[in-house]
Amino acid sequence: MVALSPILKQATPVIAARGEGALLWDEDDRRYLDFTAGIGVTSTGHSHPRIVAAAQEQIAKIIHAQYTTVMHRPLLDLTERLGEVLPQGLDRVFFANSGSEAVEAALRLARQATGRPNVVVFHGGFHGRTVAAASLTTSGTKFRSGFAPLMAGVTVTPFPDPSHYGWSQEETTEFALRQLDYTLQTLTSPEDTAAFLVEPVLGEGGYVPATTEFLAGLRERAERHGILLILDEVQTGWGRTGRFWAHEHFDATADILITAKGIASGFPLSAIAASEELMSKAWPGSQGGTYGANAVACAAALATLEVIRDEHLVENADQRGKQLRAALEEVAGQHDAIAGVRGLGLMLGTEFRDADGKPDGAAATRVQQAAAENGLLLLTCGAWGQVVRMIPALVVTEEQVDEAAQVWSQTVAAAL
Repeated sequence: MVALSPILKQATPVIAARGEGALLWDEDDRRYLDFTAGIGVTSTGHSHPRIVAAAQEQIAKIIHAQYTTVMHRPLLDLTERLGEVLPQGLDRVFFANSGSEAVEAALRLARQATGRPNVVVFHGGFHGRTVAAASLTTSGTKFRSGFAPLMAGVTVTPFPDPSHYGWSQEETTEFALRQLDYTLQTLTSPEDTAAFLVEPVLGEGGYVPATTEFLAGLRERAERHGILLILDEVQTGWGRTGRFWAHEHFDATADILITAKGIASGFPLSAIAASEELMSKAWPGSQGGTYGANAVACAAALATLEVIRDEHLVENADQRGKQLRAALEEVAGQHDAIAGVRGLGLMLGTEFRDADGKPDGAAATRVQQAAAENGLLLLTCGAWGQVVRMIPALVVTEEQVDEAAQVWSQTVAAAL
């Protein structure tokens, strides 16, 4: 008998049979509020009619047209349309399948363009599971242990997470920037450093937003030393945080932007974007891949862009995010076990701590599991699994947020 690997641990026991928007039904036709969105992937919800129609139409024409062999219209149209949403100056794109692939493509470009070997990453960041991407990941040892040696040339420095350090946001930001300077003085000289790689909001690291001052500090040091700034927007992009790109909250600019997850409403697709000048410094043959820019995925991405625009989903993420945050903060105020609520838009986390103030992953898991039993699907994150995260589809309604908030309140009260 063949079965799935026993190492694949399911966050919920649900066997999904069908979905619509922010809702899922299992094989027994039980309804669930899905506030996981496939880990932030189903940006326009499950089986949005326009995404379904675009994919069906494309499948009937051509499914796979390998884009270093032949071009296809969905790829060309998507590339052109990305000009409407990409930050100014990032006018060249390379497509792949997964976030990990895009991260590694960004790393390769940075090293080739600068001729420098090292990259600085920030504590709590998640950038993928493949060897190079895992080498850049510090959100948990489970992503990087057991297959050493990892890739060389990676230096880790603090991210401004006030809940971890116990300081104010201002103090934590100042500390992180001082430590970055110390890192450049003691561990990787600027002349050896190709890039800073950072998430505008930590994902697996616990849904911790950066700050305007922190990202401005990275930008200033990058320009002073000729270092590239890579922003990993795999989870935060495509409207998730109430802006199309999370770094817009902080007035930041990237030399290389990484995107995936919500880009194609569930079809595998990822990309990096850079300026023509920078992308031209990639070595010939260094970019490619069999399945990258799949025709059906590109058609779905085009439809995703249209749905986000036509249905004002970035604005909805902002409005529903504020509604959800207010509800989560009300619940947090009723329980000493909840240390706080954080995040942006529809990317929100509730952190659990024990009586000694230590991260309490057991409590977070207990609440997350109980929520699933009560019809609300959630995930955990954070180094100790102490954060329960909510990432519903951007199409989530006011009524669904109210329903989720009610289930959450009742679940927390019963589980703690």
